[in-house]
Amino acid sequence: MHASDYNEVVFMHYTDCKCLIMKITTALVSMNTVRNDVMSDLSLFFIYAQTQRLYYTTRSVIVKYKKLICSEYQYVTEYNSLPGEHALLSERYTQPLILQRHRDQKEREEEIRSRGERFQQVLRSRSSEDSVHLNSLFDPDGHGISPRAVILQGNSGNGKSFTVQKIMMDWASGDLYKEQFDIVFHLKCKEINCIPGENSLVEILSYSCSLTSDQISQILLHSPEKVLFIIDGFDELRLTEGIYYMSPNTDLLQKASPVVILCDLLRGRILPESFLLVTSRSTATDTLSDLLKRPQRFSEIIGFSEKGVDEYFQKFFQNEEFSRKAYTFVKANETLITACSIPVVCWIICTTIQERFKTGANVTNGLETTTSIYVDFVSTLLKHHCQGQSVPTLMRSLGQLAERGMLEQQVLFDEKRVNKMVSNPSDCPFLCKILFKRRIHQETMFSFMHLSFQEFFTALYYVLLDKEESKRKLTELLVIKERPMIFSLRLPAMVEFACGLLNKNVRCTLKKHGLFVCPKKQAYLKEWTLKMLLYYTERHVRLKVQIAVGFMCVYIFAEKRKKKK
Repeated sequence: MHASDYNEVVFMHYTDCKCLIMKITTALVSMNTVRNDVMSDLSLFFIYAQTQRLYYTTRSVIVKYKKLICSEYQYVTEYNSLPGEHALLSERYTQPLILQRHRDQKEREEEIRSRGERFQQVLRSRSSEDSVHLNSLFDPDGHGISPRAVILQGNSGNGKSFTVQKIMMDWASGDLYKEQFDIVFHLKCKEINCIPGENSLVEILSYSCSLTSDQISQILLHSPEKVLFIIDGFDELRLTEGIYYMSPNTDLLQKASPVVILCDLLRGRILPESFLLVTSRSTATDTLSDLLKRPQRFSEIIGFSEKGVDEYFQKFFQNEEFSRKAYTFVKANETLITACSIPVVCWIICTTIQERFKTGANVTNGLETTTSIYVDFVSTLLKHHCQGQSVPTLMRSLGQLAERGMLEQQVLFDEKRVNKMVSNPSDCPFLCKILFKRRIHQETMFSFMHLSFQEFFTALYYVLLDKEESKRKLTELLVIKERPMIFSLRLPAMVEFACGLLNKNVRCTLKKHGLFVCPKKQAYLKEWTLKMLLYYTERHVRLKVQIAVGFMCVYIFAEKRKKKK
């Protein structure tokens, strides 16, 4: 065989395999003697041609897949979007603070209790010390070890799914993990729960993306070490106790229930060379960590910094004047600027203010606005994360837990108490689960997202009680003469929420969830506020005067509302 014939075979690495075989056969037949070295060379060229053909085919498929990802993931559908409506991801996504370490009890309490400027100082200290960007999630640690699996933890509404969408978009655009991962697959646990029957991993992936089963098989077999699986919402996966004792599935084409297959992927039984990024609420992180292959890394989204909130407002309004006006108003409200660290609350606030700008309504109608923001947040989580639960029962349980914490000055609750008061606390999107080291063991505790939510749920509990029970509870607060000062400082905020919850529009929103508030409680609440005001005004202690001023603000607001009516 001449050199030109060899070159022709090499040149055909991108053509159809049948054509290649015919050429090689013709070349062999034309020779009188088939030398061993020629046969060896032909075999090598045949393998090389097959490899190159697979490479170019796979590459072409991935390029098309990336284009589809860019087209699909560039838009976001918001909670209030009408059919066909969407916003650009670039006009909504803002990088949240992501930490790659666990915080101790002192740090957690500091974050939960602080608000306003003090809260921003705490976040700034976290940001300057430990904050990481998306491009460094899989970077080697101090020992040079890169994680095979990364846990991305975050509370409800903290932007886990948004962050996943941003990762997918940036990878497909060539701006993220370009050299690290040839392909990234996105699996949503909520969707996996709905896949019927038994399926292989390849079939499960074909449900969630535009590729065929054959294309997926080719890609996964070609370079599994260059594959990233993003598993979104592990806490929503319907795990059963028997999941740990089932026979392992190790083959791409082996079939089992989708949840079992996913767990085998997480364990590293299927495609152990691949990489994983798994998002979860804190309530399921310990279960995930036990299941997940190693080496693994823990990361947590803790929300927006002050700079992040400002950036989000600018992107949302796309108007410098409106953005400045809205941000200035929110920053002046200690409760709202603190709540803005939660991305979904930030969106609710911006949406509410934007609506007021459009209608010409008064943006600075502070007290009712603050309460309605919290009600909208609770309403959003109830709709999207609490299906199947009795809302009145859940709200009562959370209210009782919140009240107990307020009376005992607690923001962290031990697991035993929470289990007694709240049914299935791990399924509750309003609670955070935290693990602390205690010498040679771990302790599990729960908290509300922030102290302001604890105050809100306490107020909601009081206004949802019947009139007599509500009066009794408020009277008890009044007669606790040796009440701790720190609790008394929080009472005005709690009463502010209670007043806001009596607003007609707020009551209508609550009614949609089966929560009924009697407006007649307003007169007694005003009377109780006046008694508290007098009680603290009589005591000439600086701290008590501060509390009295808080009650005075609430009382004045109640009077204004009465005159307005």
